[in-house]
Amino acid sequence: MKYSILILFSFNFIFMNAQKWPDIVAPDAQQKEHIRDIHGEKVNDPYYWMNAFFKKTKDSTEIIDYLNQENSYVDQMMADTDKFQEELFNEMKSRIKEKDESVPMFVDGYYYYTRTDDGKQYFKYCRKKGSLDAPEEVLLDIDEMAEGHSYYSARGFNISPNNNLLLFAVDNVSRRQYKLYLKDLTTGEVTYQGIENTSGGTAWANDNKTFFYTANNPETLLSEKIMRHEINTDVKNDVVVYKEEDNTNYIGVYKSKNQQYLMIYSSSTTSSEERFLDANLPLGEFKVFQPRMKDVLYSIVPLEDRFLILTNKDALNFKLMECPLHATEIENWTEVIPHREDVLIEGVDEFNRYLVITERFNGLTRLIIKNRETGQEKKLQFDEPTYVVYPTGNAEYFTDNLRFAYISMVTPASIYEENMQTGVRTLMKQQIVLGDFDKTNYVSERLFATAKDGTQIPISLVYKKGLKKDGKNPLVLYGYGSYGSSMDATFSTTRLSLLDRGFVFAIAHIRGGEEMGRKWYEDGKLMKKINTFTDFIDCGEFLIKENFTSKEHLYAQGGSAGGLLVGAIANMRPDLWNGIIAQVPFVDVVNTMLDTTIPLTTNEYDEWGNPNFEEAYHYMKSYSPYENVKAMDYPNMLVTTGLHDSQVQYFEPAKWVARLRDFNTSKNVILFKTDMEYGHGGASGRFDYLKEIALEHAFLFKLEGITK
Repeated sequence: MKYSILILFSFNFIFMNAQKWPDIVAPDAQQKEHIRDIHGEKVNDPYYWMNAFFKKTKDSTEIIDYLNQENSYVDQMMADTDKFQEELFNEMKSRIKEKDESVPMFVDGYYYYTRTDDGKQYFKYCRKKGSLDAPEEVLLDIDEMAEGHSYYSARGFNISPNNNLLLFAVDNVSRRQYKLYLKDLTTGEVTYQGIENTSGGTAWANDNKTFFYTANNPETLLSEKIMRHEINTDVKNDVVVYKEEDNTNYIGVYKSKNQQYLMIYSSSTTSSEERFLDANLPLGEFKVFQPRMKDVLYSIVPLEDRFLILTNKDALNFKLMECPLHATEIENWTEVIPHREDVLIEGVDEFNRYLVITERFNGLTRLIIKNRETGQEKKLQFDEPTYVVYPTGNAEYFTDNLRFAYISMVTPASIYEENMQTGVRTLMKQQIVLGDFDKTNYVSERLFATAKDGTQIPISLVYKKGLKKDGKNPLVLYGYGSYGSSMDATFSTTRLSLLDRGFVFAIAHIRGGEEMGRKWYEDGKLMKKINTFTDFIDCGEFLIKENFTSKEHLYAQGGSAGGLLVGAIANMRPDLWNGIIAQVPFVDVVNTMLDTTIPLTTNEYDEWGNPNFEEAYHYMKSYSPYENVKAMDYPNMLVTTGLHDSQVQYFEPAKWVARLRDFNTSKNVILFKTDMEYGHGGASGRFDYLKEIALEHAFLFKLEGITK
């Protein structure tokens, strides 16, 4: 007992009764009749008008005024935490090593790296020739370039084969639509290439003057064409080398690691197709590797004497095949690594003497090194209960050195390099956490909750050592569960501000992700989507049963499709949560999926279904958070969005919040914060985003009565 008391005081926080909220009336959104008439059903959507800013209609000023009112309401309701938010911001910022440098990556005779300076929001992209002792060449000073912009994202850095030219992409609106620029590294001259509305990625041909890029539709933001451009020529002369006819597919262009091929991919979540072209012949025609097949995904890895193919053809969890360079159709594929029911093959990294296979087994990632000459395999070993490991920064083909990242909930991001021949492993860099951080003061666990249908759902969690499992601990349960995206157990410096004040943080690895294999994804999409939500609820109930927390102290958090998750569980089990944080939430599923003018809608049919078909419509309507709001006691909520969000438009959460306020029968607060300058990913600077997290933390702390 004495020990637990000492631990409690060492956290340096105060628990009190939940603080009283100011007696301020929330903004009242206007209702305007709008009838949705489909499949013989008429539904009034009184907040449909809120899309006015996006649609550029006459109500644009009205919705902007309303969003500003909501922001003012949040400011007033959270005013008593202003000082605390500032303290939290400074606390989280103080853990960041401001003057820092990435692990250099050696490519074609140069070491490339980024570095950050004290007090600067962005970074500098640099290189050194031949040796790390050589003079530094600052290729791009993003700190300088971002001056005067409230948002600035530079990406897609791509050096020409002769090392003299640099392509890069810039988005200063936060819509993830980029303009392409070229810097001559011999003269320092930067020229805009006249190319906009692109994804930012490019692929150089080997002639050092031709490159390829993806052209997006400026309205729907769909990737529609692959274009060929010759540097410093009029963009009007650019040639379409590929046009995607299926508006449910994403497309892109890249260059093979061995620099021999230019590659075009076209993929939905269920089928894909690739094309390839000799990088020495940029004016040639791309050849189809294997025509797309229904419900078959494949990706290719060129080696010097063959192609490798990773595919789910008759292999739910994927298998690895190979074929000759001159005969790529499926009848020429032969098996290299067979399909296994309990192992998902996620990727292949190629080297001249080795293959590195990324697999997922029992919910955890693992790396297998395969000697191409002998066939001998070695599995890298790690000893923490929950973690993630993946290859990174392996740009060289002719090397025996594998570089990989390792992260857990208590171990900061670490970059290792292992010699695949000798087995010697070297820690290249570990994320530095300033202050008194000591990983041994924290405990991570991996548990399994039993879902309603008997399925075992993994949960990764972390908390401060000495925590008493008495049901009184505040706990944040985070989830996503869509697109086959696995939410792995990673480290967060900002999360320490929760853990050090007695919070438990847990990740529910629910169906819809791919943590437990491809079937895990298949069982949480389309007409099985409900499993995602019930799994999350079952995880929450399990954590209560195990005395980690209680209903009075349990919180749900999710963003984007994870916002759909927390929106759905708010309707299904509002009694289970004391509070919910929904970040840029996808909550108006039916109306969004019916509107093909909304960016990326048609790309999403394979995930959610197409509501123009009656069965899909009614199923989506059965769980869509906006459609299922009804009169009941909702938990406290903080909902955030960005006015320029390209993935989930601002009006979805705006409509949802207005409807929640209409029907909420409890006295719990519903706060709605819109960032008027940013989009889906929030702030671009490396410190500004901490203000958003400070608000979220302060919301949770206020509900728990934690004041410092």
